[in-house]
Amino acid sequence: MTLKFGLATPSNLWSLDWSQRQQTLSGIVASGFDHIFMADHVSFRDGSGTDGFVEVASLSQLNPDIGVMISIYLLPLRHPLPVARQLASMARIAPGRMIFGVGIGGEDRHELEVCGVDPKRRGVRANESLEIIKGLLSGDSVTFSGREFSVADAVIKPKPRIPIPVLVGGRSDAALTRAAKFSEGWIGVWCSAKRFADAVDIVRDEAQAVGRSQVDWCHGYQPWVGVDLKSSKKAFDAVKQGMERFYHIPFEKFERYTPSGTPAEVAEQLAPYVKAGCRLFNLKICAEHPEEEVALGAEVIKHLRQYAPAKVA
Repeated sequence: MTLKFGLATPSNLWSLDWSQRQQTLSGIVASGFDHIFMADHVSFRDGSGTDGFVEVASLSQLNPDIGVMISIYLLPLRHPLPVARQLASMARIAPGRMIFGVGIGGEDRHELEVCGVDPKRRGVRANESLEIIKGLLSGDSVTFSGREFSVADAVIKPKPRIPIPVLVGGRSDAALTRAAKFSEGWIGVWCSAKRFADAVDIVRDEAQAVGRSQVDWCHGYQPWVGVDLKSSKKAFDAVKQGMERFYHIPFEKFERYTPSGTPAEVAEQLAPYVKAGCRLFNLKICAEHPEEEVALGAEVIKHLRQYAPAKVA
């Protein structure tokens, strides 16, 4: 298995005209990225957000060679049947090019509440949804009665010709259990390399306990990073401003796990995660000039590839 690299949708992409968008996507492919990813939010903090499925569908049609990933999709906010239909549709319009990253949210309790979801129930809703969705996408007729969802004789056709891998995000032990039961990998965020390595072991052991011992795991890490070719200070300032603007939380909450510096320095800070078992990096690049995000990201992954162990190189 090779290391996989995803780039967050460039912050200026949707302000470009059609041909410029296509050129940007071509540049991302040429730079060595495997996929583009984006967060999914309905009404985050001040009402901001992006519908993950709308964006991956749009991105997938701008370039035939780019993979797309929702990371992370707030599954508890939706009913599993329409989500399964969206996945089946993506499997038709971009076969073999989508990764479905799911999580339960929680950074903004109000976002769940305005969608009619009790924040305390989001874990149960995600677990039940994943069980239903996995059954539907395998081509089965699904009958399920749970604490949050009930469906009878539900079917989604056509069955995806190429299965869409599911990766589960989240920092809690419950997220690791969810990943062990339902996914092909776990996505870490804001954690140490030691915690990442421990999580990989936990997912493996819990998966084996439920009879999933043959999974070809692809565990990932998804950091915001600040990058500048020359100035570590400019890199730090760029990621600090970007994260505070998005999360509306002081940067000190994130700083410990947020790499910044030159491309080589950022790669060095991320290298321990490769040793810990990370095989997919989703990078949210922050730079002084947004138009430089793709080029700076390409420099980071060029340096990061040097840390890949021989067995996955």
